[in-house]
Amino acid sequence: MTTCPCGSGEPYESCCGRYHLGEAQPPTAVTLMRARYTAFARGEEEFLASTWHPSTLPRGPLVDPSLSWVGLHVTAQTGGGLLDATATVRFTARYLRAGVPGRLTETSRFTRLRGRWTYLGPT
Repeated sequence: MTTCPCGSGEPYESCCGRYHLGEAQPPTAVTLMRARYTAFARGEEEFLASTWHPSTLPRGPLVDPSLSWVGLHVTAQTGGGLLDATATVRFTARYLRAGVPGRLTETSRFTRLRGRWTYLGPT
């Protein structure tokens, strides 16, 4: 078993893997954000598309194969709990491009659509 890229320390299969396989739905916005990070790290475009709000889903490839995602740190959140309808999650994700390190810091917006958390985009 491999450790989940989301940084939980749990095995991928029992962490974000179950969301990627459709065995469960992320119950909170932070859980979805972590599962989406892992999907970027593993190239799970189908999961990314299915969790992107249809009004902001980009056309074309969602995963950049020139990036290797190497770390995630969630720094803040508002809302996003079991009874909430909206949320923001602030994070920093580290990556390598051609061996050169980089960072992406974003405050992401999430909303529920038909009972499931979806990613709207950055604030």
